[in-house]
Amino acid sequence: MENYWLFVFMCIMLIILPGPDTAIITRNTISKRKAAGMKTTFGTLTALLIHTLAAVFGLSALIVKSAFLFSILKYVGAIYLIYLGCKSILYILKKHPQTSQDLNQAEKYKNASYYRQGFLTNLLNPKVAVFFLTFLPQFAGKGDNAFFEFLALGLTYTVLTLLWFIFYIYLINYISEFMKKPSTMKAVEGLTGGILILFGIKLALEKN
Repeated sequence: MENYWLFVFMCIMLIILPGPDTAIITRNTISKRKAAGMKTTFGTLTALLIHTLAAVFGLSALIVKSAFLFSILKYVGAIYLIYLGCKSILYILKKHPQTSQDLNQAEKYKNASYYRQGFLTNLLNPKVAVFFLTFLPQFAGKGDNAFFEFLALGLTYTVLTLLWFIFYIYLINYISEFMKKPSTMKAVEGLTGGILILFGIKLALEKN
């Protein structure tokens, strides 16, 4: 494996850059504390593992080389991001208070959806597949161990992502202690919703 520690450094620099995953995790951590943020993170990590295996077995190459498959994945991912963004904005437009039963049902649904949000946001982003196919091979050898080296690099990226988001979630949770006012929560939902819609539009307009 070539330049492993350079790979680790580059991964850290890339991981801390804000993206759709960060936006979703930020919103869920602020609105429902660190438990929701962690569930969203594990969804993201599951998707990263799938991207790793897809790259190792050549499935990502098929998506990248096929303009049709790439476009399908791109537009589905863009629609999902815009959908999440619109949900956040619609939340701040609600004027009628919910009953305790409504809140309990909503909380039950959200507990199941946090993981799904992180999973689908990452899995449906074809740029992640492109990243794994273009970035990881630069640090893997070309011998008989290339398969395992490629897999190790993908797992390294996943573990570094986990460590960063654990730190990030605890930091956001600590900061958000003074951000629990309803007006502040609505502002966060609105801001995150707008960011997700912009990410979705950017993804949809991304060239193959």
